[in-house]
Parts: sequence; C-alpha cells; structure tokens
Amino acid sequence: ISCRGSALLGYIGIDTIIEQMRKKTMKTGFDFNIMVVGQSGLGKSTLVNTLFKSQVSRRSTGWSRDEKIPKTVEIKSVSHVIEEGGVKMKLTVIDTPGFGDQINNENCWEPISKYINEQYEKFLKEEVNIARKKRIPDTRIHCCLYFISPTGHSLRQLDTEFMKHLSRVVNIIPIIAKSDTLTLDEKTEFKQRVRKELEACGIECYPQKEFDEDMEDKSDNDKIREAMPFAVVGSDKEYQANGKRILGRKTAWGVVEVENPNHCEFSLLRDFMIRSHLQDLKEVTHNIHYETYRAKRLNDNGGLHPISSGQDTQESNL
Repeated sequence: ISCRGSALLGYIGIDTIIEQMRKKTMKTGFDFNIMVVGQSGLGKSTLVNTLFKSQVSRRSTGWSRDEKIPKTVEIKSVSHVIEEGGVKMKLTVIDTPGFGDQINNENCWEPISKYINEQYEKFLKEEVNIARKKRIPDTRIHCCLYFISPTGHSLRQLDTEFMKHLSRVVNIIPIIAKSDTLTLDEKTEFKQRVRKELEACGIECYPQKEFDEDMEDKSDNDKIREAMPFAVVGSDKEYQANGKRILGRKTAWGVVEVENPNHCEFSLLRDFMIRSHLQDLKEVTHNIHYETYRAKRLNDNGGLHPISSGQDTQESNL
C-alpha cells in the first residue's frame, strides 16, 4: 500500500471530524481554571473581569477597616458558566488573598503549591477508580497569572522564589499590573530586566520552549515570549472616545484605553490566553504537569494500587 497522498476518486468525509468535535464540545462545554497571584492592590480581580467581560472574580483585595489582612495566604475560588456562540465554559477563578502582603513572606508560596497539587491528586483519585466517571470534574489549574508590581526596578526575591518553585507544576504567565504608572521607556526597560532575571534564575514561563511542537509553534511562541511579561491595565469602566464606548482608566492626562495596543498589552494577553492558546494551556496542564505528578505518585505508590485518602498521600516535595 502506498503511503503517498493521491487524488481521491470521490468524497469520503473525513474532514467532518472537525465539525463532529465542535458539536460534541458545544454539548458538553469545558472547564477552564485560572489562578491569580500577587500582592493586594494590583487589580487582580479587575483584570480577570476585564478579560472575560463580566464580573467573574469577586473583589477580595478591598479589605474594610474592620477586616484584618490575612496572616497567611487564603485560597478563594468562584465559578461562573460563560456562554458565547453556543459554547459553554465553566470558568473558575482562584484568588490568593494575603500573598506577599506580610512583612515576612518566607515560604508564602507553599499553600498555593499545596492547593495546585491537591487538584492533581483529586483528578488522579477519580482516574484510578475502577468504576470511574465518564467525565472527571477538572479542578486542575490551567493557568496562573502572576502579577508583578510596576516598580520599574527589578523583581523581588518573592517573585523569583514563587516562579522558580511553581513554574514546573503549573503554567505561569507573568504580567506587569497597572502598567500605566510607568512611562513607555520605563515599561520597556522593566520588561527587558524581568526577562533577563527570569532567564538568569532558570525560570521558564508558559509557553515553555521544550513544548513547541514544530517550527510554526516555535515562531508563534517566540513572539509571545519576547512580549512577556505583558504590561497591562484592567478596567470595568466605560468611557466615550472617538464616538465609541471603550473600556478605560481615567488619569490626569486622559483615558488609558484598555483594548488599544498602543496604550497597553491587554489585548495581546487576551488574544494569546483565550483566542490562540486556551486549548494548549489545558493540554500542557494535562499532558505535562499532571502527567509528571501522576507518574511520580504512582511510582511512589508502587504501581496502580488504590490510593488512600489521607493527607499523608499528598505530595510534599514536588
């Protein structure tokens, strides 16, 4: 049998597989779980709300005077079903109030690492059940947005420690929050400095070079890597500009247009995260990060034996 492509004598219909997959996805919908990490006051909730054009993230950074800032990192999650063009997405936003807010932030990334791995553990327990569910609920973190403070200087030790420990277990996308506080020159210099510091520390954010599948992937992803960290501005307020309603942030010198690429890189982040790489974020989570966790757990457990449910089974060294 020849493996070479040849002219078909008639239509078979193998191209309909794409339409079949689309119909199935529209019926079942899909999960997408985002974690937001960074100090209070960096606009984490506002940015997520702006990305998905709805109030999907509750504001956990606006502490009232009666409330104390958490002494340790708390993990809060909220889920919403968003529908667009007949496609349903269950979006879960995991917030981390208290992260980086203390005087002593030593090891404050540990509760976050524990939470991420607990989600892998949940999925694994469902997967190794003899009578497993047809569709396992997916609570695994597909993307971690790491908010860098717009100091214009260099990364804090906390930033590099967090990304160093967690870039191997979750897809991290670093962003410079409230970037309108920097001038264009400061922004450019800060971005370059952050990239150099990440490289010097051996931190590889998403999309990771080793997972580029072909030259087209590499070319597309190189452009993204060169743009990181994305300097963004989030806003849920509308203003009038050039006869159009636009999302923006009012400053003393005018309105910063969120979706204007000349003003900030919000649209670049959104297009990358949602319109071109959302499926890849899910696949890298499943095929790389989860697979690494799974292999280690099953190896430590001596093969495919039932996994006990106690906390002692939780990973401690990943």
